[in-house]
Amino acid sequence: MTAAARALVVDDNRLNSRLVHMFLGRMGVQVHVAGSGAQALDALKQDTFNLIVLDLRMPQMSGEQVCGIVRQMPGLLNLPVVAYTAHRMPDEQARLLAAGFTDLLTKPLSFTDVKRLCERLGIGWAGQ
Repeated sequence: MTAAARALVVDDNRLNSRLVHMFLGRMGVQVHVAGSGAQALDALKQDTFNLIVLDLRMPQMSGEQVCGIVRQMPGLLNLPVVAYTAHRMPDEQARLLAAGFTDLLTKPLSFTDVKRLCERLGIGWAGQ
């Protein structure tokens, strides 16, 4: 039996992180939640993940800053990092993908959005 996929959800808003946690859990993904960019970077040093879902607008360290650091960490260059944002303008999407993000999720989020993301990335039961 294959080990469950593991996701790191990073959002300073507890309601948003709970929603993503619930949807990923329904996909068979084990979820670790971090409330800040610093907590996310600490978690990445201590554990292995198959996916990061990263809010763009957080205090102290933005999602873009966290993504930039993740892309420089050994062995994490190809780790899927998904931006989680309320603003999905075409020019912003292109800029975020060029900055190292793998994909984008747009708030408000639905289970279908997360299911499609997992299917695209081959994560959770969608990837088996």
